[in-house]
Amino acid sequence: MGKIARLSIRTLIASAIVALQPAPAIAQSTAPTARPDGRVMPVLRDGSRDFDFEFGSWTAHIARRTKPLTGSTEWVEYDGSSVVRKVWGGKANLGELNVSGPAGQIEGLSLRLYDPASHQWKVSWASSRDGGITRAMIGGFDASGRGEFYNEDTLGDRQIFVRFIFTPVVDKAFRIEQSFSGDAGKTWEVNWISDFKRVP
Repeated sequence: MGKIARLSIRTLIASAIVALQPAPAIAQSTAPTARPDGRVMPVLRDGSRDFDFEFGSWTAHIARRTKPLTGSTEWVEYDGSSVVRKVWGGKANLGELNVSGPAGQIEGLSLRLYDPASHQWKVSWASSRDGGITRAMIGGFDASGRGEFYNEDTLGDRQIFVRFIFTPVVDKAFRIEQSFSGDAGKTWEVNWISDFKRVP
């Protein structure tokens, strides 16, 4: 999902284990998610079950902008499947994506880890193409089921912000959009759209 800084899988797993250990009472806060535009997403509730809607099998349609933040309007499309599994009693989950199209095949693994101290989720992406895994996006869902996740990264030699938006489920379908911002969050360009429909 873009040229994102890579971390070793061993480092990620070690960090995840530490992050999911019980925290002292003083750390049990409802820290908000900082947005690039300076606004915050207040965290007011336990969000540990917010990904439960996604468990199971889905058909997947992916649209990917080939050259983000260049003014290009060229997109390529893929079709396939996604399977999401609960692990650690729901404190984490794994989403396996397998899609293909004229531009080739994408095999990816999405790892979502819940942080009970901040009441937020950390979302990382791994690709079979290079064995790398991205730095975690951090965020959560509101009461309507809309999710927002943010991170700062690089695209080539540019510093950018990255945003994921999860739309609420409607008629057993939902969408994830990834956007990049090259102007500190003032404007966003969508470069990845994932449409999922529940397998009957």
